[in-house]
Amino acid sequence: MRETPEDLQELQALLDRSLSRSTAHLRSIINADRTLTAEQLTEVLTGMCTLALSTVTAKGEPRISGADGHFLRGRWHFGTARGAAKARHLAARPAVSVAHMRGEDLGVFTHGTVEVLNPEDGEPAADWPDLLAYFQDFYGENAFEWDTDVVFYRLHPHWMTVFAPDFAKLTTGSQS
Repeated sequence: MRETPEDLQELQALLDRSLSRSTAHLRSIINADRTLTAEQLTEVLTGMCTLALSTVTAKGEPRISGADGHFLRGRWHFGTARGAAKARHLAARPAVSVAHMRGEDLGVFTHGTVEVLNPEDGEPAADWPDLLAYFQDFYGENAFEWDTDVVFYRLHPHWMTVFAPDFAKLTTGSQS
């Protein structure tokens, strides 16, 4: 777990606020008995978690693709090739939705906007050196030309909800 107490507080407030603003239908599915606390969520979302990432084309058409998601400090982080269609979409329209699902045991649904962590031109995010070290440790220091091949993002969520009917089931057995 890489979250500070402040990160956990902020994440819990987001989860509570998001669920309280959700429709009655969603709250009939996701309720206090079928969700996770911020602390539980950070225990479950370790390592790489496959994300379904939704972007929008210039014509307003939705596109969905996969991305390696890393849940760090209470936010999703992910990367893609600088020349990928999703990188073009995100540069022009940074609003995204992501979902991470593990069968019927876990669903994490997030809407927000992305921040580029390592822009080709301009200053990287203040915490980019620490994040780069994490990604290089995870993928291998020589996995990419880190400065030119890959662009990384942090998703700043304005809405996030979690479906998890059995926390114990998520903490025993395989993860991600």
